[in-house]
Amino acid sequence: MIKFLDLNKINQPYENAFQNKLKSVLDSGWYVLGKEVKLFEQNFASYCDAKHCIGVGNGLDALTLIFKAYIELGKMQKGDEVIVPANTYIATILSIIQADLVPVLVEPQLETYTINPSLIAEKITNKTRSILVVNLYGQLADLDTINEIAKQHNLIVVEDAAQSHGAVLNNKKSKNTQAYSFYPGKNLGALGDAGAVITNDDQLAEILFSLRNYGSQVKYSNDFIGVNSRLDELQAAFLNVKLCNLDTENQIRKDIAKRYLLEINNDNVILPFWDFSDNHVFHLFVIRTPKRRELQDYLKQNGIETLIHYPVAPHLQKAFTQWNNLQLPITEKIHDEVLSLPISPVMTVEEVDFVIQKMNSWIF
Repeated sequence: MIKFLDLNKINQPYENAFQNKLKSVLDSGWYVLGKEVKLFEQNFASYCDAKHCIGVGNGLDALTLIFKAYIELGKMQKGDEVIVPANTYIATILSIIQADLVPVLVEPQLETYTINPSLIAEKITNKTRSILVVNLYGQLADLDTINEIAKQHNLIVVEDAAQSHGAVLNNKKSKNTQAYSFYPGKNLGALGDAGAVITNDDQLAEILFSLRNYGSQVKYSNDFIGVNSRLDELQAAFLNVKLCNLDTENQIRKDIAKRYLLEINNDNVILPFWDFSDNHVFHLFVIRTPKRRELQDYLKQNGIETLIHYPVAPHLQKAFTQWNNLQLPITEKIHDEVLSLPISPVMTVEEVDFVIQKMNSWIF
């Protein structure tokens, strides 16, 4: 069986280093917001060419706290609108709602699966304060165009970068405030939940450091209504071990993706768009077919595990009954047809060969 993602195999090379980090943390006697968290925040900020990294409990909290921090700064207020792609994972939208803001759903581009910039302007109202961009599946959205739209309308751009660790546009890392998840299956994955905010905004960073820790910077002195969402010391230690190999592992993902794109040849399958630049790190390799169930069953019968990211569009979820009657045909088409093939830094050449062979031989 070719696993969709073999986390045991991915983390096995780091086992000795993990054990050493575990002992170091145990021996330190400091288990919350210790030196490993500080070191990771320094390392990841440097990696992202940014001034600040604020470690938090998970990717959802990273996004939610960004918006709450902007509210504390007076740059947003409860009830303001945030433009967001309609085809994202539900956590993106939950972050807006949990910050008492209002999501405004915009259709994606069918080619890239990222938000369609040409549809943003028509959704902007006098209550719009932000565009929440999602770099879905590992591919950066059209940030140049989106940043220009935001500049014209005095909007704040926030990036959900939970799937795009290391992606680069025009040889530069983004300068927008970004939210990251280090869920175990991410390109940079912890051994549990973990997240971070990357920002160049000094004031925003100062508030975020407080909000993640009960709204406090000085013990027992609370400046804000905060939460308990601190990057775990042990997870930070593990991330410090793995960060140095992120670019290498991303390159392996891109090499596999390039083979898939050049060698899979089946008229019944739509392959993802990629211009072969560094704007995609292939957290997922997502194809589309109207015969998704048949293809998934066929691949399973041939020992290839696949997953669906994601089977139900957010606006059709039971949690969002107020949106169930929205007409979002491109979003629904994507959610009805996408299928994710195995792609990871531990796939062998033979496994990639086999996936390509079986994809090319599929007939329905």
